[in-house]
Amino acid sequence: MKLRRFHRLALGAVLAGALSAHAFTAARAGDTATPARKASSETVAVANAVRVGGDDSRTRLILDLSRSVELSAFTLADPYRVVVDLPQVSFSLPPKSGENGRGLIKAFRYGMVMPGGSRIVIDAAGPVRIDKAFVLDPTGDQPARLVLDLVSVDRDTFMRNLALENNARRQAAAATHKSEVETPAPAGDGRPVVVLDPGHGGLDAGTTAPSGEAEKSIVLDFALMLRDKLEKSGKYHVVMTRGDDSFIPLGERVRIARAHKASLFVSIHADTLGRRNPETRGATIYTLSERASDGEAANLAEAENKADVIAGVDLSSEPNDVADILIDLAQRETKAFSTNFARKLVSELKSSAKLHKHPLKSAGFKVLKAPDVPSVLVELGYVSNPQDLKLMTSDGWRRKVVDSIAQAIADFFAPQVAAGAAPKPRP
Repeated sequence: MKLRRFHRLALGAVLAGALSAHAFTAARAGDTATPARKASSETVAVANAVRVGGDDSRTRLILDLSRSVELSAFTLADPYRVVVDLPQVSFSLPPKSGENGRGLIKAFRYGMVMPGGSRIVIDAAGPVRIDKAFVLDPTGDQPARLVLDLVSVDRDTFMRNLALENNARRQAAAATHKSEVETPAPAGDGRPVVVLDPGHGGLDAGTTAPSGEAEKSIVLDFALMLRDKLEKSGKYHVVMTRGDDSFIPLGERVRIARAHKASLFVSIHADTLGRRNPETRGATIYTLSERASDGEAANLAEAENKADVIAGVDLSSEPNDVADILIDLAQRETKAFSTNFARKLVSELKSSAKLHKHPLKSAGFKVLKAPDVPSVLVELGYVSNPQDLKLMTSDGWRRKVVDSIAQAIADFFAPQVAAGAAPKPRP
């Protein structure tokens, strides 16, 4: 979609510098400090045991590994967290490992954050300092061991250390990798770029059904099927924010869409209400709004926006005030395109999916905040509802819904195609 001329002129310089560069720096400096590396099954280290010991003044975490690996560790504030970045590790730990901690460690999570990279995120009981962080080589019958020592400090000391860590990480980020999903469309490819965004991934499983199915897997399977459908048509250049079980920060998802000059961004999720109302079911389409259309939408957006906290991402920096104003101007126009597509999507889904009683809603989802990319978030259904869950895990249902979404996308671009002005990459 082309922005109006004054938007293009104003945004061309400011947004590129204030939003894209900001998002790139934040994602590279604070989100994924470990370079991505392809890890074959022969080289991936296996973590098979973990122990936590100590008290409220000093606590040690020990992770047994099949071989030595490199690590980097840093802290984050509000809430207090410690992040350990590793090459890709296969975590074969006992069930419920990390749910309960000891001393300065309340709990911890672990998983892959990108191809070739894994992460441990520790919820600290208060401000801490990383006293030691190293890996012991295997000796005799002893495995390799990751050792992390934390000591209690006051908040002022914690914040001083945090500032030093941030400076060091940002300096190290100057030569970071480019994501594999950033391969641009071939030169001269005038097809619209459609970005598909399967929610969650890696450490962030999203919602989980009572029977154990994870949202991150349900939506990835669906997004891959939708990608194949769109690519087969030959009408679009399709980009995935993730194509495997990797964690992608929310800001990075937005940056991927803007970096590809996307004409449409579709984020795919599944919802849950648990014990509150297990009978609630149906698909819902969300567009961006700072004021949610209802309480349920507000609660969902708040929960989804916490994904970066789960995976230890530092969200402390925001664009400057000038960029905020220009972003708001662009979003007003982009919002109209988003709403137009959302309505087409609801219309198409009526024939293939059970819809929520209020299928079109709005909320402040961070992942929808690309100021110049029409964006919607699709909740396929509720994993807390047995009927919805059965459908979402059915190939037959997925094929029908994929067909409906593909048709809505075709209808969305049809007016421009008919007028001979199909959406082109932005200048």
